[in-house]
Amino acid sequence: MLNLNDVERVSDGTQWRGWPVLVDSARMAVAAVVSVLVAQLFRLPEKHWAPITTLVITQSSLGAALSVSWQRFVGTALGALVGAIAASYFGPHLLVFGICVFILGLLCAVLRSDRTAYRFGAVTLAIVLLILRTGLARQIAFHRFAEVSIGIAVALILTVVWPEREIAPSEGKPNPSVRTLQPKHR
Repeated sequence: MLNLNDVERVSDGTQWRGWPVLVDSARMAVAAVVSVLVAQLFRLPEKHWAPITTLVITQSSLGAALSVSWQRFVGTALGALVGAIAASYFGPHLLVFGICVFILGLLCAVLRSDRTAYRFGAVTLAIVLLILRTGLARQIAFHRFAEVSIGIAVALILTVVWPEREIAPSEGKPNPSVRTLQPKHR
């Protein structure tokens, strides 16, 4: 049987002790479900992208979440824009995709976005350009952008309303000082 006192967080080596693992699990579950519900409210066809984005971002402190969320938002917007234009004029061709990934990298550099923006943009570009669909490219791009934006918004709201509590490695107790706007080191 799983002993909650022995659950180890592999990414940073700290251990969760007792209730924090349950609270964090509940926090993540609530975030994921709220994202799906909001995406359903807007009747988005691929609502699964909202909770995927939420789950990625929710694991950050507020300071880290704001920074990375902005980069992911910018990247998703650029990837959706480049993907919609390319899909409208050329369709899902491998050479066009490669050229667009290159152009996206240049756009991110010009806009002084980081690699997070470039990665999210490239993923969005691939989804918009390479996955065969029956709808218009601009509509697919907008849906992808909206789904990810909902995920980002829900994650940021949850990070403010229900912040993640860090466990002090030496004590095994919640560290209340982490509730500040200081980003966690991961």
